[in-house]
Amino acid sequence: MRNIIIWVLVLIAALILLLNSVFVVTETQQVVITQFGRPVGEAIVEPGLNLKTPFIQKTNYFDKRFLEWDGDANQIPTKDKKFIFVDSYARWQITDPLKFFMRLTNERGAMSRIADILDGETRDHIANHNLEEVVRSTNRTPIASDIVAERLSDSLMHIEVGRDKIQHMIRESANEQASDLGISILDFKIKRINYVPEVREQVYNRMKSERMRIAEEFRSEGQGESSVINGEKERELQTIQSGAFKDAEEIMGKADAEATIIYASAYNKSAAAREFYAFIKGLETFEKALDNETQIIISTKSEVYKYLKSMK
Repeated sequence: MRNIIIWVLVLIAALILLLNSVFVVTETQQVVITQFGRPVGEAIVEPGLNLKTPFIQKTNYFDKRFLEWDGDANQIPTKDKKFIFVDSYARWQITDPLKFFMRLTNERGAMSRIADILDGETRDHIANHNLEEVVRSTNRTPIASDIVAERLSDSLMHIEVGRDKIQHMIRESANEQASDLGISILDFKIKRINYVPEVREQVYNRMKSERMRIAEEFRSEGQGESSVINGEKERELQTIQSGAFKDAEEIMGKADAEATIIYASAYNKSAAAREFYAFIKGLETFEKALDNETQIIISTKSEVYKYLKSMK
C-alpha cells in the first residue's frame, strides 16, 4: 500500500513537472522565455510545441496579429492659427517580441508609448500646415456651371501637401522613433477633425458670409442682365409701335386718297351727283361745326341756306 502511494505521488510530480516544462505556441502568438525576469534565448515566433525549464523559466505571450490603437481627441493649433480637435487611430504590430519585451514589457506599456509618439508627431506635422492642407487631400474643381465653378474656385485654397501625405509623414516619423521598440506602425489615419467650440460658431458665420457674398454677386449680375433685357424689350416695342403707326398712317392716307378720287369721280358724272356730293359735304360740315347750343346766322345767298330751305 505504501509503494502505491509513493508511485502515485511520483506520477503526480512528473505530471506537474511535465505541465510546467511544455508549452504550446499558436499561429497568432509569439513567446519570449524569461528566467528570473530576464529573457533567455531568442523569441519563439513559429507555432508548435516547445519546452522550458519548469518553475524557473516563464513564458510571456505576445500577439502576432495587427493591433489597434485609438487615440483621444487633442486640441492642436494649425499653421494659420486655427485651433482644432484631431481624433486619430492607428494599426500596429509587434515585429520583434524580444526587443518589445525589453523596451515595453507588455501591450499596455506599448499603448502608452505609441500614444506619446503619435500624439507628438501629429501635433508637430499639423502645426506646420494650414487647415486646408489637413482637411483636403487633392485640389478639386467644383462640379457646377462655369460661373459657379469660378466663384467657388476663388474661395478654395490651393494645397501643396494634403491630408494623405500628412498622415503618411506622421506614420513614417513615428516608425523612426519606434524602430528600437520592436514594433511597427502599419497605418495611421485622422478619424475626425473639428473646430473647438469657441471658434466653431465664428467659422460657420464666415462660411455663411462667403456664400452670401457669392449669392449677392449672382443677384447683381442677374439684375444687370434683367435691365439689359428690359431695355431691349422697350426698344423693340417702340420700334414695333412706330412701325405700326407708320403703316396705319399710310393706310389711312391711301384710304383718304381713294375716297377723294371716288368723290371726285361721282361729282363729275352728273349734276345730281354733284348736288348729292355737295349735300353730303354740307352735312359733314354741320356735323363737325354745330351742336345743340350753337346759333348761326346764314346768308340767304349761301349754299347752306339753299339746302336747308330745300329740306323743308
